Order: sequence, then C-alpha cells, then structure tokens
Amino acid sequence: MTTIENLVLTDLLDSLNDGLYVCDTDRRIIYWSKSAERITGWPASEVVGRRCRDNVLIHIDKDGRRLCGEEFCPLHRSMRTDKGSNVSQIVFGMTKWGHRLPMAASVSPLHNTEGEVIGGVETFRDLSDTYGNLLRAKKIQALAMESNLPDDDRIKFRTFYLPNDIIGGDFYSIKLLPSGEYGFMAADVMGHGVAAALYTMHLSALWESHCHMLAEPGEFARLVNNELCKVVKDESFATAICGVINPGTRKVRVSSAAWPPLLMFRGGGKPEAVELPGWPFGMENNADYEESEYDFAAGDCLLLFSEGATEIHNAAGELLDVAGLTDILSSLNYPAEQLEFPELQEALLNYSNAIRLEDDITLLEVRFT
Repeated sequence: MTTIENLVLTDLLDSLNDGLYVCDTDRRIIYWSKSAERITGWPASEVVGRRCRDNVLIHIDKDGRRLCGEEFCPLHRSMRTDKGSNVSQIVFGMTKWGHRLPMAASVSPLHNTEGEVIGGVETFRDLSDTYGNLLRAKKIQALAMESNLPDDDRIKFRTFYLPNDIIGGDFYSIKLLPSGEYGFMAADVMGHGVAAALYTMHLSALWESHCHMLAEPGEFARLVNNELCKVVKDESFATAICGVINPGTRKVRVSSAAWPPLLMFRGGGKPEAVELPGWPFGMENNADYEESEYDFAAGDCLLLFSEGATEIHNAAGELLDVAGLTDILSSLNYPAEQLEFPELQEALLNYSNAIRLEDDITLLEVRFT
C-alpha cells in the first residue's frame, strides 16, 4: 500500500488542483502536470520537450499582446529577475480544443544548489467564470471614461490607460464645457483591481455632477475632496489633477491633489517638469487647492501621467522617477514623433526589475496646433 511517506514529488504535483509546468531557462517544458492536462486538454506527451510558443499555449496578455517573446513573458522575466509573482496575472493560453482560456497564472524561478537560476515554474487555474464578470465591469468603466470630443483644429488630445488588471484604479475624463473651454480631470486611486475600480465609479459620478465648476479648478478640487472625505476617513484616497484649457488663448489653468509633475514641451526643446502643491483627495476635509495658470504656443505639448509611469525600480533598486521617464521619452523621439504607447510600455518594462508593471498607468497628452 502506498503511504504519504512513499509519495514522490511528481505524485504530489499531480495532486494539485491548479495546473503546473516546469521549464528550463530556454523555456522548454520539462514537466507538465495532470491538472495542466485537464485544464488545457494538452497531454504531457504532446507538450514535454517543447516551448509553449511552439503551437502549444501561445500565451497572450489581457491586451492581446503575444507573451512568447522576451520582455513580456512572465516566466522569462521571473527567471531573468530571479523573482516570483506577488500576485497572479491574467493570461490567455490556447487549449487543445482550439480556443483561448483565461487563466490566473503565477510564476517563480527555480535554483540549483549553488543558488543559480536553472529554470522556472508556472501554476495556473481556469478563470473563465470570474473573467466574464471582469469584462462586464471593464465595459462599464470604459464608458465612464469616454470623452466624445468634437474635432478641433486648435487642440488635440490623446489618452492611454493601462490597468494593472482587467480593471484598475485610474480615472480620467475630458469634456467640452459650455464656455467653449475643455475641462479635464485625471485621478489615481489608492491600490488597483476591483476595489479601486469601484472608487473610480464614484469619482466619475462626482465629475459628471460638478464638472461645470471647472471654470475655477481650485474650487472644483475642494468640492470633490470634501465629497471623498465622506467616503474615506483619515487616509489618502487619490492623487489627482483637474483643470480647464482655453483652445483659443492656449491658456491652461490647473489644480493638483498631489499629482506627479506636469511635463511641458515647448518649441521642441527639453521638457520642463512642473511640480504643483496640493493635498491628496480624501486626506483632509476643507483643504485648499491652489490654481496655477500656464501659457502655451502652437506646437507646444503638455503631458500628464499617473505615478505608475515613474514609480518603477530597476535591479539596483533605483527609482525611474520623472527624469528617467523623460529620458525614455527622448529615446522614443517624443514629442517630435507621436508617442506609441506599446513602445513606451516595453521601455518601462525593460527598466523594471519586476515581472510586470505593478501599477495602473494613465497618460493624457495635449497638443496645441
């Protein structure tokens, strides 16, 4: 009779409910568990000895990007950075039956007795039921951030939102006001995921109710802060920035709630990073928010970004910060050339020593024409 003491490692791994596979540093699969067979339909006999990109799983991420290259592959990054997952990541793998399956995947490096990385292990589970609900929540959140702006040859807006998960804790909106000016707001709620996304819906409701007050950005910020102080007690709720843009005069008036510095690109020169004062929303009731005004000219550009674009550490523990972000933008020939957000994402990940970018990222660009 087999006892627990007599079980070998593969027996234990095969008893796990989550799928599991092990690969070498070339990402060649050397072990494929029974649950991996059950979840994906791929038998070990058709998988072991192959790479997942060899017409097996062919993983893609939540944004449809192929993960089987270098930088975006979680398992590759785990071995490269010698780090395991802090939280699971949603990926989509091709099943034997020909459809993509949403999975919650976690990765970790494997070491020899000398401590050298000799491979990696990934565990995954079927996320189909949860994923359907997340998709519905994503659609609702996307509707809250639709701008539907008219064509205007004086000014151009571009936005980029990369949530850490299917849904996230950043919020932005731009609206043409009755005055003919454009009001805008961007916010970064504490945390990310479902809880943070729920709070963004509250921000969206406040925006819709009070955006007519953006003629005075400081007063708008004060009102939103007081409303959010009713929701949270004694802790920061969100960093944010709000303001109004006159496309005729090219004047921008803004108020900040501890938002990162603004990047102003004037006349094709080096960017000017402008820091603004202000309490985070939800921290102090009746806080005052200063209003600042800036003049722009045709050809100038204003770039707003949430903290996820700069709070990234490399292998030496060095923070990317604003200076590092501007260096990356310069390497991409920005703003002379239009910023391609996937290229920026890859450059940020190249700098990072994490398995993936660990926070939501929002960028809002204003070009004056």
